[in-house]
Amino acid sequence: MIRYIWKKIVTALLLVLLVSFLVFILMQFLPGDPAVIALGDSASAEAIQEYRDTYGLDNPVLVQYLNWIKGIVFHWDFGKSILNARNVTAYMNERLPNTISIGLPGLVFGVLTGILVGILSAVKRGTWVDQGLTLIVNFFLGAPRFLVAIFGVIVLGLHFHLIPLQGYTAPWVNFGEYLHKAFWPVVVNAIYTTAILARQTRSNMLEVINQDFVRTARANGLSEGRIIFRYTLKNALIPVVTIIGLQMRNIVAGAVIIENVFNIPGIGQMLVSGVQQRDYFIVQGCVLIISMVTVFCNMFVDIAYGLIDPRVRKAMR
Repeated sequence: MIRYIWKKIVTALLLVLLVSFLVFILMQFLPGDPAVIALGDSASAEAIQEYRDTYGLDNPVLVQYLNWIKGIVFHWDFGKSILNARNVTAYMNERLPNTISIGLPGLVFGVLTGILVGILSAVKRGTWVDQGLTLIVNFFLGAPRFLVAIFGVIVLGLHFHLIPLQGYTAPWVNFGEYLHKAFWPVVVNAIYTTAILARQTRSNMLEVINQDFVRTARANGLSEGRIIFRYTLKNALIPVVTIIGLQMRNIVAGAVIIENVFNIPGIGQMLVSGVQQRDYFIVQGCVLIISMVTVFCNMFVDIAYGLIDPRVRKAMR
């Protein structure tokens, strides 16, 4: 098992390194000269060359990449913004907590709601409750989140004045304002997680309910609640753990849509702004952070799956 864990860790580190290299190389193909973008079209050739010498832009691409990745690994330094020469790490430290304060509650809310909806739908199989919940789940699986977000703002904010139209307050600044302003972004962030977990939980529950050990438990006179929560749910949740782990990446990755719709100063909004302004180091840093979260979440899923499922542990021997 320890060998398996180390193998997953090494694989994750290599993937992050590969992603960082690909991101850096892709940035080199974007149009525009970083020195000209930073200093403006009216800058003199001497000033542009001095800027390029200062930031090592005339070095070979591989040397630039090694300097960039070395700064991240040893100093957690993502470089400096082209537009204002501010350290990208400072931007990360300011904006990443805002992203997590929306993404993490959205994940928790989505997981709890999705599992409960899946259990209820499976227990009430074939009834109007099951059909209604299945219809809602399928709708949200196919509906783009940005449309759901905008529709909610129009209905709940513009017409009923229940939520603010935009803006954000961090929970450590004013928790009451945070609850008011973050309610709909958190719900929108949780919708897809709720829908996919509800469908997966329902499917697994129905499969396990028909197993022999469940029929044996019923024949022994156990209550339906005990059968559902102690025997059926325990076995049905093993594949669901994988889905939950994969959804953990949305804590950061899902911020691109949510933050731009609701004007939340987080990683996602910073990434879009960096692309629009061609601020290469901002884009590289944001994409690398999102990639790191995605890769390491997948790694933790693989490790957790091996710890939870005895069949996987047996296969590792």
